[in-house]
Amino acid sequence: MAIFDKFKSGLQKTRDFFSQNFTKLAGNLGRFDEDMLEELSMLMIQADVSVASTEFIINQVKDHIKATGDDQVETVIEVIRKAMAESLGPSQHLEIDPQVLNVLLMVGVNGTGKTTTTGKLAWAYRQQGYKVVMAAADTFRAAAIDQLEVWADRAEASLIKGEQGSDPASVVFNAIQAAKSRSAQILIVDTAGRLHNKKNLMDELAKIRRIIAREAGEAKVTSLLVIDATTGQNALFQAQAFNEVTDLDGLVITKLDGNAKGGIALTVAREAQLPIYFAGLGEQIDDLQEFDRDSYINSLIPEDFNKAQD
Repeated sequence: MAIFDKFKSGLQKTRDFFSQNFTKLAGNLGRFDEDMLEELSMLMIQADVSVASTEFIINQVKDHIKATGDDQVETVIEVIRKAMAESLGPSQHLEIDPQVLNVLLMVGVNGTGKTTTTGKLAWAYRQQGYKVVMAAADTFRAAAIDQLEVWADRAEASLIKGEQGSDPASVVFNAIQAAKSRSAQILIVDTAGRLHNKKNLMDELAKIRRIIAREAGEAKVTSLLVIDATTGQNALFQAQAFNEVTDLDGLVITKLDGNAKGGIALTVAREAQLPIYFAGLGEQIDDLQEFDRDSYINSLIPEDFNKAQD
């Protein structure tokens, strides 16, 4: 399935919510007035676009109408699409450097799909021919270790683990040695997500980073925050909170197919100022896709919106 079709299928609930309500809103007059723009604002907020991001998009529409006098539906749609694109920023590909060890630190609160995403990433990179080692550094939860074992078997990747309650940094140390001895290009580290105790989390992540710097100083390290789209604005709060305790490089948004609130992607990208590298668009093993800005926008609001409704 092509990437656009994946996004279109995965975002069907959000797409239906937007299109049905947008059609009702604009269908009668064929143009936008002040009251309709207010209703459009409410529609976007209901889809989990934050107030600040909604205001940015609506203000773009108002400025365009004021400057040109063109308030037709087709024009408003195009301005919205451009404002969405600006909010998301350009699509960014997570580059893997085959000359060094690439360490992906997976962070996020428990329940966001972090461990599952770790497994799916391992599978995806194995399909590309990379040697992958996984580290079960969420030693707080036995279930996370067991879950990664299943994924390691499915992905045909190596898994390095310790006992429940053991030092996560020691697991990462052993995983680095294993990655080196097996000439692996990618090490994916599943970390704990106890955000309610920021001091412990910060100390734990800092210790893991020190181990990586000491044992694999040449490694390319990327910290990916995994957030759950179905949690709505909490996803943004998590991004802000994790940014306080560790340096984040990008986002993975899971469960975008889970409800009609896929607008959260616009919010976290714009307000957290982080690129979205991957999107979870279903429960199947290949439903973790590289995030593509244009496919995302086209899945919500097609370029030819009126024709798409026929």
